Amino acid sequence: MMIERIHSKSEAETENIAYNLASRIQQGDIIALNGEMGAGKTAFTRGFMRFFAPSVRVSSPTFAIVNQYEMGDNGFGGSVFHFDMYRINGEEDLISVGFYDYLGRGDILIIEWFENIRYFFDEYTVEINIVNIGNDSREIIFERVIELD
Repeated sequence: MMIERIHSKSEAETENIAYNLASRIQQGDIIALNGEMGAGKTAFTRGFMRFFAPSVRVSSPTFAIVNQYEMGDNGFGGSVFHFDMYRINGEEDLISVGFYDYLGRGDILIIEWFENIRYFFDEYTVEINIVNIGNDSREIIFERVIELD
């Protein structure tokens, strides 16, 4: 298990940190994002997507539950599915939104509010905790949970 801590002093820095992480991600990886409201989970996703498809407009999928972003012309192919699990209260909710249908397809999943589904899901590969430490600063803690081949 690898743990890495990075300090971000701004939203733009958080996006750049995510951009750099994206360069190390493989197809099929699952990114589990934790953090309080306003911690920067969607900003992180915006930076992450800039690596794969710079022209994609990233927004929080709070009401839609999932947004799909097509990867650009970068050799990856496929999609990134961006989930917001804030309103998910249990495994029945996961089933009703079709979450399990997205697994095993080879796409990249980014899951905001992962802490809400942790007990129903054990296949994540990278867990990221974003902690607001004041004055627009964040501590971003990466934990590679499962090493993929």
